[in-house]
Amino acid sequence: MKAKIHADQISLVIRLAWEDRTSFEEIKERTGLVEREVIAIMRRELKPSSFTMWRKRVGGRVTKHRKLLERRLKPSNPEGLE
Repeated sequence: MKAKIHADQISLVIRLAWEDRTSFEEIKERTGLVEREVIAIMRRELKPSSFTMWRKRVGGRVTKHRKLLERRLKPSNPEGLE
């Protein structure tokens, strides 16, 4: 994890992590933190019940992982042939 993370950066990470449409890849682009680092921050900064709720919420969101979202949006039969 980064050596020092300022309070305003932690606030940004938490806000981005709670947003459904912000993927972990986008969080990495904006903050430099990978998914496991975001999870560690959320675990440390949130109340245990809030962290559990967030993990359940993130686990069910395709939009939090760009590759899963692309797979979901990609047509399974691109030529339209049956």
